[in-house]
Amino acid sequence: MPNRLANATSPYLLQHQDNPVDWHEWGSAAFAEAVECDLPVILSVGYSACHWCHVMAHESFEDDETAAYMNEHFVNIKVDREERPDVDRVYMDAVTATTGSGGWPMTVFLTPQADPFYAGTYFPKDARHGMPSFAEVLNAVSGAWANDRESLVGRSLEVSQAISERASEATTRPSDAEMGEAVDRLAASFDPRYGGFGRAPKFPQPSTLEYLLRFAALRPGDERASTALGMIEVTLDRMARGGIYDHLDGGFARYSVDERWLAPHFEKMLYDNALLSRLYLRAWQVTGHRWMLETAIETLDYLSRDMADPSGGIHSAEDADAGGVEGGFSVWTWDELGDTLGSDLDLGAAIYGAAPEGNFEGTNILHLPQGIPDLAVRLRLDEAELRSQKRGIDDRLRRQRATRERPFRDDKIVTAWNGFALRAFSEAAGILGESRYLTAARGIAAFITGPALDGDRLLRSRRGGRPGPAGFCDDYASAALGLFSLYQATGEERWYVHAEHLARVMIERFSDDAGGFYATAADEQALIARPKNFHDNPTPSDNALAAEALAILAAYTGEADLYDRSEATIRSAGPGISTQPAVHGHLLGVSLSSPLREVAIVGPSVRRRPFIDAVWGEFRPDAVIAEGDGRNSAVPLMDGRGPSGRARAFVCRGFVCDLPADSVADMRDQLRGA
Repeated sequence: MPNRLANATSPYLLQHQDNPVDWHEWGSAAFAEAVECDLPVILSVGYSACHWCHVMAHESFEDDETAAYMNEHFVNIKVDREERPDVDRVYMDAVTATTGSGGWPMTVFLTPQADPFYAGTYFPKDARHGMPSFAEVLNAVSGAWANDRESLVGRSLEVSQAISERASEATTRPSDAEMGEAVDRLAASFDPRYGGFGRAPKFPQPSTLEYLLRFAALRPGDERASTALGMIEVTLDRMARGGIYDHLDGGFARYSVDERWLAPHFEKMLYDNALLSRLYLRAWQVTGHRWMLETAIETLDYLSRDMADPSGGIHSAEDADAGGVEGGFSVWTWDELGDTLGSDLDLGAAIYGAAPEGNFEGTNILHLPQGIPDLAVRLRLDEAELRSQKRGIDDRLRRQRATRERPFRDDKIVTAWNGFALRAFSEAAGILGESRYLTAARGIAAFITGPALDGDRLLRSRRGGRPGPAGFCDDYASAALGLFSLYQATGEERWYVHAEHLARVMIERFSDDAGGFYATAADEQALIARPKNFHDNPTPSDNALAAEALAILAAYTGEADLYDRSEATIRSAGPGISTQPAVHGHLLGVSLSSPLREVAIVGPSVRRRPFIDAVWGEFRPDAVIAEGDGRNSAVPLMDGRGPSGRARAFVCRGFVCDLPADSVADMRDQLRGA
């Protein structure tokens, strides 16, 4: 018989509706039951595409004996971290505070007052590798609750106090010197052979890479600019050629378990692919490497083709497992390759690094050991001919793979992640002029400004017509950023109006008078701490997104208070912003780009087009665009520009404007500071 989770909207929670565990969703009812029954709480947090979440579920939560013990001795709560990032963040702090590391599945034991007293991640069915079995943990915690409760409660209060403490002193924003030192610190942990930072497992870290890209674009005279660009080029190349990238359908997996980006954890997340597609597109503008553009296009096409919802939004994730096997949709045996490719097996194996013995548990993960130009030289083939043959091989592999069982898809639509996708598709439309990307962007925007709204407030998510929880700060900030980008790509002021509204609601509901933004709204259900996030993990932090949204709105409105709030948010992060660049990448990038250049382009639509294309034609993270014919604009930046029969550009920065530019060349000189 299904448990309480049968009424949930989250696909992750629905995966557990047939568990014999008497699961509750997060809420006051569960804690009221814990108080009434005088029982501790098990909080289990995960997400639908998490492989080890599935393993723990199969081993323990589907086991009748384990479930019976949990039901007798605990009140059990299951949370989808993607729907409730506030709960996840607060209790992940408890995990890291007590164990030194974190991850999912997350298992936290709480008092009936929601204070954590013991925490961990995955616990196996049977003790192994120095880890106690889940049954041993349950017995120990239950025994301690019965016999040593005073000690447990004392420990819980200490942990709760530790995770609720937050820095209150504002500091200065990072200086130019500290921006450069941040590049040095990243270079010290950079892997020059395979790219990325640190050792295995390796994560893409798009926010960190975007900071390096912004530094290279905005500080070309700094000797570190070439260092930054070198780290970007190596990392993006190795990732795009690695097994972490899907060479048949496009899109990146969550992370690589090895240092070479060969063996991925096969789940695909919307946020990774939205952020990375935009990064590859912008990196192409800076470097001119066409493979970066191709990677961006393939990733965007994957999202719009395979992950789009009829409502216009984009689904959250595809699972790592297929047919009960991790990577089952993606890997190939040698015999499968031979049956599919026939006489082209040897060429396909050379392209994709396949071998009879395989490279992953006896199977082959497709990857590109060499770039196509180098492989053409090695095989003594014309490059154009090799590319043509590769397309034929890809078509056959793709058709064969389409007959396999696809991974489970988490089809809830998360607002913040759709904001990332909206920004990526909008910028692709502005840069490439591709109508399909504009269509995708408008569809996402229609979702954000329609089904994702509850009155004038955003929802965190929606699935199958059912609303999820109330939105968080990152939902508002990310949605506003995406809508600002769509306005810049189209000149359609309705998107600007929506973006401005969301940014102002964000200030009203999430801002801290001391500076920065809380993750949760002031009028939402309180947790044991009100999280205030400055670390990118794995998406840009709430405060980094909010600071950028306010910097853009300040550029459009000229309101000094908005600029001050953006700057106060940067300062609120404290000195760690430059000394820990790997977790502050987006906030560093916002700080580096601010104050923004304001580019108001006025004139007849056809005549202002070359000016707009020129702004989109280069990576300009320090510029915003407004356009129109000079009549009745809703965008304050256009005030006083006046109608004109010719096109002109007005370039301003920091409340100071240059003379109107009557030519694209003059505008470019002003944007470059000439």
